[in-house]
Amino acid sequence: MTALSLPPRHRGARAALVLGALGVVFGDIGTSPLYTMKECLIRLPAGDSGDNILGVLSLMFWSLVIVVCVKYLLCVMRADNQGEGGIFALLGLLQAGRDSDRRSGTGAMTLLILVGAALLYGDGIITPAISVLGAAEGLTAVDPGAQRFVPWLAAAVLAVLFWFQHHGTHRIGGIFGPLMITWFATLALLGGWQVAQHPEVAAALNPLRGWLLLCRHPREISALLGAVVLVVTGAEALYADMGHFGRGPIALAWYGGAFPGLVLNYFGQGAWLLAHPGASENPFFALAPPGLGRALLTALSILAAIVASQALISGSYSLTRQAIQLGYFPRLKVSHTNPDQPGQIYLPLVNTVLGLGCILTVALFGSTDRLAAAYGIAVTGTMAITTIAYFCVTRRLRWPLALTLPVCAIFLFVDLAFLGANARKISEGGWFPLAIGAVVFAIMHTWNTGRREIFHRLYQQRVTDTELFGIIHSPHLKRVPGVAVFMVSSPKGPPIALLHHVKANRCLHRTVVLLSILTDDLPAVPPEERLLTFELGDGLWRVVGRYGYMESPDVGALLGEARRRHVPVEASRAVYFFNREMIITGGSAPMWEWQKRLYAFLSRNARSAKDYYQITPTQIVELGLPIHL
Repeated sequence: MTALSLPPRHRGARAALVLGALGVVFGDIGTSPLYTMKECLIRLPAGDSGDNILGVLSLMFWSLVIVVCVKYLLCVMRADNQGEGGIFALLGLLQAGRDSDRRSGTGAMTLLILVGAALLYGDGIITPAISVLGAAEGLTAVDPGAQRFVPWLAAAVLAVLFWFQHHGTHRIGGIFGPLMITWFATLALLGGWQVAQHPEVAAALNPLRGWLLLCRHPREISALLGAVVLVVTGAEALYADMGHFGRGPIALAWYGGAFPGLVLNYFGQGAWLLAHPGASENPFFALAPPGLGRALLTALSILAAIVASQALISGSYSLTRQAIQLGYFPRLKVSHTNPDQPGQIYLPLVNTVLGLGCILTVALFGSTDRLAAAYGIAVTGTMAITTIAYFCVTRRLRWPLALTLPVCAIFLFVDLAFLGANARKISEGGWFPLAIGAVVFAIMHTWNTGRREIFHRLYQQRVTDTELFGIIHSPHLKRVPGVAVFMVSSPKGPPIALLHHVKANRCLHRTVVLLSILTDDLPAVPPEERLLTFELGDGLWRVVGRYGYMESPDVGALLGEARRRHVPVEASRAVYFFNREMIITGGSAPMWEWQKRLYAFLSRNARSAKDYYQITPTQIVELGLPIHL
């Protein structure tokens, strides 16, 4: 069924998805024209400028085709986890169907995916900084003396943007799509006007132009590819945001708006440079008429940069929540800013760290010329890891090896070429996103390792249900009225908090619920599969709630559903028992000492389980649990 044959209501919903995808998914890649052509040309020696321009345009065009059109839209986005995309979706596909003990380990592929996720945080800090800086540099096209004000303007814009996050993206989400339509239309009009005047620039569509450029300048290949990769930064967002908009609307938004707008603008910049050989100004802003035209383009660029930044900021929130649910990140406060859209969330701590990181980046680098040296290595690293993980997923799904192997080999060759070209940037600023990624990776790996070690220590000598009933029937134990809910990590055996409570108080409530919250490898668990209840006898019940890695648990709602299934529990009147872990380092746990200290720090500062599960504080009893790592 074609889009025109759909009922009007469905066509309207699809149009809204296409508009939303244009506003959110392509914000990052859509602002690349602000600086990419300028960065590419300054990497080449003077002379043969016409051939250089056509060669650069050819490399940029075919990079867009291979990476965006073929790799992501045609191939990678077909490997979805119940419609969800992103690097953790690949992890879920790789782990699906494995037993829990094996899933809890950190194999080589899991570690590689964690590296890719950590690099995305580096991208999440640098992208807003370089996008807003690139837009603010439009001031120099209006007044060359305004260069000293550019970092201050960029920092001010970023500060306001991050301050506004607590209001929720739905407040400004309504203007994202229309604004990006205006942006891509402006890109197309400015570039198309120049292409019409200099149609010879179309020769850059020939891939041989790019190949000949690389052959003529073998010493500059690394520097040149390190700049060309800026044209595809943001491509990972296509896959990461697939669950919000769907593969079809994203493809329509790309081919119907973003792709033609970008190509026309890049080729328009090339046409302008052909007509103005030796020009030193930024060709993007030079496309607009001097004076008011460039001032308006600067203002529009800043708004587009805000949209691009918002996409990365929201993506960082979602990535963090997924990591928390999968057990790779400490619990943090998650606020839902729009009751109608569960995917719109706000994490105060992540927002603060990102905001300070972006402003620090602007202060540290000060211009897109310097920041471009740091940009790209995190993006290309994640792209290469995505290719490797995608190939592993195709093998797990038993797709034809004769097809997937050569295709993935080509993708990996391109990714590694870009990654190798960016490796030279490490000393020039590339260390910055790598340092960010290293810190995030250390946190994720340490937290996951520590949680697995504690789980092993607490449950290696489980009390069986038979032994539990022996404790309950002890003549020294008194059953008192009321309902007690004990949180337990494993759906087998009793929680440690229950045993400590019985030992210390010699009493137990007449109704006891052993509640386990499990996270599946799926983005969302169907409502009919959310809850499992078991009556153990003597007033004991076991309740298991299952959530996907894109969902946040709600204990109140879960126990409300359990009550409807005849479990005698009322969430508002129950008493909830939690362990309060107290980590003591210096033990025999197979972890480095710095990891033990880091885990102890993270455990002390993580949001407590009672807050994370949305339980009223007056209903909670915490029992101290010293653990020697």
